[in-house]
Amino acid sequence: MERVDARGMSCPQPVLMTKNALEGQPQEIEVMVDSNTAKNNVTRFLKNAGYEVAVEELEEDILIKASR
Repeated sequence: MERVDARGMSCPQPVLMTKNALEGQPQEIEVMVDSNTAKNNVTRFLKNAGYEVAVEELEEDILIKASR
C-alpha cells in the first residue's frame, strides 16, 4: 500500500504527489490532506485513474483511501 502525506501542501501539489505514488500501480493508496480543495481534487483524480474512493474526515485532517 502506498501512503502520501500531502498535509500543508497547496494545489496542485497533493494531486502531483498522488500521481507520482500511482506510478507503481498500487492496488491501494492512502492520501492524507488538510483542505477540502485538496480532498476534492485528489478524489476526482483517483476516480479518473480507476480507483474506488472512500473519504474519512478526521479531527483536522482528511484521509482518502482508494483501492482497485
